[in-house]
This record gives sequence, structure tokens and C-alpha cells, in this order.
Amino acid sequence: MPKIKQLKYDKAYLRIAKEWGKLSYCKRRQVGALIVKDRMIISDGYNGTPSGFENFCEDDAGYTKWYVLHAEANAILKVASSTQSCKGATLYITMSPCKECSKLIHQAGIVKVVYQDAYKDDSGLKFLAKAGIELKQIEDIEA
Repeated sequence: MPKIKQLKYDKAYLRIAKEWGKLSYCKRRQVGALIVKDRMIISDGYNGTPSGFENFCEDDAGYTKWYVLHAEANAILKVASSTQSCKGATLYITMSPCKECSKLIHQAGIVKVVYQDAYKDDSGLKFLAKAGIELKQIEDIEA
């Protein structure tokens, strides 16, 4: 696909991920993720508590509860419980992955990560680069 057309798709998928992130109950940060394979969205996710838990992500002091799942982990786990596979897919995410989620991304077979905002700790991105996963940051996602 030509670069200009691919950039239009990348921005569109990031805009959808951003909308998806708005479904999160987390107050500190709302993050959305999409997994796309063969130009088809195969999964989505946003940061939040596991199924069956209360929807509050932060404790009384305002800190994120340890068991909150990140958006990309939720999206990967959705694929794991389906008939789809992440092998060869692209992850679109509004915040670059942390080091823990980066291991999941690599192990799931995702080959490209497109993100909007950089997370304060870039060790996840460094790990993904070392693993040979293509990384692309697009800060301005408006058309």
C-alpha cells in the first residue's frame, strides 16, 4: 500500500482506538487499542478491571489498582479466546506499551505497533525494537 494511503489508515485506526479508550472507567488515563490484520479489525480493548470486578480503576488514594489490565493486554486476551490469531497483525494504541505488555505483544506475533502518545518509560518500546517489531508514532491523528 502506498505510504500516504497507509498513513490515512493508520490515523483512522488510531482515532477509533482513541474513541474506544473513552469507554474506560479509569480516571488517570484512558487508553484504547485495536488489533488489525489484513485491513480488518480483529480485536479491541481499553484499560480497565477484569470481568466481574467493580469498574473503578483507582483506589481511594487515586492510585491505579494493581490488577487493572492495560488496553493492549485486553485486546490480545480477546483474540486468545477467539478463533483469530495476532500473528502478522498490527496493534494500534493511544499510549505506547509498558514493558510488561511489550512481552505480550511480541509473544502474540504482532509485527507492528502504531501509537499516539509515548509512555514515560520507554523500555517497552526498546524491547519491541530489539524484537524486530516495527514501531511508528503518529501524534497528530486528525485526518
